[in-house]
Amino acid sequence: MRGTEPYQGMCLVDGWTHDLAEVARAARAWRDGVPLEEVRRAAPFVHLTGRFEVPDNDPVRLAASEWQHLRREAYELEYDWREPYQALIEAAHASPALRALYPFTSHWVLRFSTATRPRLALVGPCLTANADGTYGVGTGMLAPDLGLFATAPEAVACAVRQLPSGLGPVAPRE
Repeated sequence: MRGTEPYQGMCLVDGWTHDLAEVARAARAWRDGVPLEEVRRAAPFVHLTGRFEVPDNDPVRLAASEWQHLRREAYELEYDWREPYQALIEAAHASPALRALYPFTSHWVLRFSTATRPRLALVGPCLTANADGTYGVGTGMLAPDLGLFATAPEAVACAVRQLPSGLGPVAPRE
């Protein structure tokens, strides 16, 4: 089962079960428009992705929703580099300058945009968390050409210094 929000098509809930009665309960709760936590209570197999519906399509709330998703996803990872990745996401979220942007990942590289999906407007450098506990900052996804750091807050500080001045709140997608 997979449920998406209507504006960006981003997954809000998903899950897998052999029990068709649970699927029916989840589908009915979804159809009835109950809050996501209630969908999960109705059908415990349902996994909440950490995103929330933003009915008014407010770009600031969409960015907050994506941050919520990234933070939850970081804590649910089952990879060796889970702890460095969690630290990176939390350090970036703690930065007001980065938290005001729309975050997204590609190949586990943290990126930022001044606009929401589907028309992302990339801004700033790429941030990576490495299995050895180091953190990279780069102008592209493949190399930490702006620095390799021992802590996530150091990498985030470097990334913030690379942001152009005068960035406002995230803009709507067009």
